[in-house]
Amino acid sequence: MDGTALDTLREALRGEVIGPQDEGYDEARSIYNAMVDKRPAAIVRAADTTDVRATVRFARDTGVEFGVQGGGHSGAGLGLIDGGLTLDLSGGLRWVHVDPASRTARVGGGAQLGDLDHEAHGFGLATPAGIMSTTGVGGLTLGGGHGHLTRAYGLTVDNLLAADVVLSDGSFVTASQEEHPELFWALRGGGGNFGVVTSFTFRMHPVDTVGLGVTVWLPEQMSEVARWYREFLPAAPRDLNGFLATLVVPPEPPFPEELHGRKVFGVVWCYTGENPDEDRLTDVFAEVNEPAPPAFHFATPIPYPALQSLNDHLIPKGLQWYWRGDFFDRITDESIDVHAAYLDSMPTELSLMHLYPVDGAARDVGPDDTAWAYRDAVWSGVIAGISPYPGQADTIRQWCVDYWDALHTQSMGGSYVNFIGADEGQERVRATYRGHYDRLAGIKREYDPDNFFRNTQDILPAA
Repeated sequence: MDGTALDTLREALRGEVIGPQDEGYDEARSIYNAMVDKRPAAIVRAADTTDVRATVRFARDTGVEFGVQGGGHSGAGLGLIDGGLTLDLSGGLRWVHVDPASRTARVGGGAQLGDLDHEAHGFGLATPAGIMSTTGVGGLTLGGGHGHLTRAYGLTVDNLLAADVVLSDGSFVTASQEEHPELFWALRGGGGNFGVVTSFTFRMHPVDTVGLGVTVWLPEQMSEVARWYREFLPAAPRDLNGFLATLVVPPEPPFPEELHGRKVFGVVWCYTGENPDEDRLTDVFAEVNEPAPPAFHFATPIPYPALQSLNDHLIPKGLQWYWRGDFFDRITDESIDVHAAYLDSMPTELSLMHLYPVDGAARDVGPDDTAWAYRDAVWSGVIAGISPYPGQADTIRQWCVDYWDALHTQSMGGSYVNFIGADEGQERVRATYRGHYDRLAGIKREYDPDNFFRNTQDILPAA
């Protein structure tokens, strides 16, 4: 876009329009994953929904490539468009309004999970959503959303009551069970394919102080412990969540110095039951000694927002990331051997593998009730190569791809859409949506027939 076009856009908006020659451009185009280095022709920081509508119309009228960015946490960096127009919602659309009487919250499309957790915590409420406070609410929700509260209260989309959406022609609709129900169905897991969501309305749940548990074992104990975990967790009460992780122990409390820098695997627990005091947590976590004595176990009551932000400082914005994911309905003996081998070859101290539970309350929703197509999954897995050093980008990518290749045959075939990389292709998108893909393609044809919102994990409009 030339300067005249940018000036025209600036005159139409209350928010900022930042071009390559403007101060702050490099900061505006920086996102969580520093491996993504793109240079949009302009970045619009919308002040309000009217700005969003005007920006969509401008992009459509000029034919410029268009992308949407909420919290900037997309591992694939899909919101940034080389030579195109990025609409950034994290300015004027970063807000949260909680209604404690109805136990609902309206959340702007540019809000982060920490914004929602902080505001809702003041009323003793929360809703399931991710495990890092810096994650954008918008992208996480549209992909489905899972986290510490999933076994107790379902996926993020299971708690979505309505969404305000700007469509590809700049028009505005509210999608819910009563209005535009097919669009509402598609928004619950179908990604950013259908419009710009300027606000979400969520059902909230009584969550205040929770029980945090961290249990780690040494690599030589993985076989027996993983076999215990795969039976224990699905049978556990829904108020106990625990994701399996491989990691390098960070050099900080509460971990003892003798474990600092060591490769381990373990479980990060969240207990949402009543009275999570130290005595209760001792009972809740009594069974962690059953498979093998852990190298370290720690449990404490913690405010829910503190749990959500616990790891923010360990993996801040600006690191190199490459990740891939898959769904699993079981943890096989073969997959345990794969995890052990790739823990041994883990290339950096920040790289990791997580298996997040997506059973419990997430199973209460019917398999065809939302666009999320894996209600029969038990775990959503992610492998992430992470480094602060650009020179290690190829190394962490290759480790992740090799690990994923070795594990994929043990998976259900598809992935959580937010864990798909930009280079994985259309077949991975189809595998993610299984039999729901054709219905999504039909809805895409109705609401975005020209595939304007194509800089996503793209669902192609039906012919």
